[in-house]
Amino acid sequence: MSEDMSAAFHMADVRDKRVTRRRAVAVGELLAGPVAYPLIVERRLPKGDALVMAEIAGLQGAKMASALMPLCHPLPLELVRVHCAAVPERNAIRVWCECASEARTGVEMEALAGVNAALLTLYDLSKPVEPALEISGIRLLFKEGGKRGLWVHPQGMDERETQRYAPRAAYRLDGARSAVLTLSDRASEGQYEDRSGPILVAGLQALGADVVASEVLPDGIEPLAAQVRALADAGVQLCLCTGGTGLGPRDLSPEALQSLGGRPVTGLAQMLRALSAQHTPTAWLSRAEVVQVGGMLVFALPGSPRAAAQCLDMLAPLLGHALAMVQGGPHR
Repeated sequence: MSEDMSAAFHMADVRDKRVTRRRAVAVGELLAGPVAYPLIVERRLPKGDALVMAEIAGLQGAKMASALMPLCHPLPLELVRVHCAAVPERNAIRVWCECASEARTGVEMEALAGVNAALLTLYDLSKPVEPALEISGIRLLFKEGGKRGLWVHPQGMDERETQRYAPRAAYRLDGARSAVLTLSDRASEGQYEDRSGPILVAGLQALGADVVASEVLPDGIEPLAAQVRALADAGVQLCLCTGGTGLGPRDLSPEALQSLGGRPVTGLAQMLRALSAQHTPTAWLSRAEVVQVGGMLVFALPGSPRAAAQCLDMLAPLLGHALAMVQGGPHR
């Protein structure tokens, strides 16, 4: 037998993912027919109240998702909510399962497992009076959280579903005047191509920001400080700097921002280090800095493309609110 053997299946490795709030809602229907339907909604089935039992079964199904599906990660569910509603025009019972957790991976399989368990229970309790039952339309309604944010099924949601579950819209920076500065002696001399700056530009544009400047500067205090002053004077609201936050002798981005005499935003800098540490323990060596210079927020982020992208993902939920506060807007 060959010693070079690999498993045919494996669980996804999520160790380097960041813990974020996750939520998913799944939906499906039992087409009960004209005989079973009134007995279900009037709670007169021979085996008992199918609607109550379906909700209980849905809770259990969501919690047992990882036991039912071998490659599904076991998750500490913080919310499981099952809701059943009658649909008279189709003689159907529509079932939703909502699941939420703070985890490194999503909860869509838990929501789908909950819907399936609830529908199968409705089927089981209804089959003595009507064997011609049908389970239909099981799908993920939406999921939110993690790197990709909100995803909604192409079939969409009706108005009542949207009101009930209120999926969180994608975070936006529509129209915010922004700039990206890369700090690197070698990149500024043309020894290698800057990759972090373009990643931040693309990320800001995806959030709707108006990126009015993108430059590569040499390391050091004065080049960065002078450019940040000019951007603040020009009415730029947000400036993302990448590079110069390490422990090397030319890593001086934090000192450049401090020299401007702005207001430190210590909490955001600490948040970046703490959340980045979920990806790599070396994040604690970062000297990431955040300051407010006039009406502009300035972030000194790590220089690697991956770290820069991860930091923007971490900041995205807060940037719009932070910019509104700088402009004197209300707290949300």
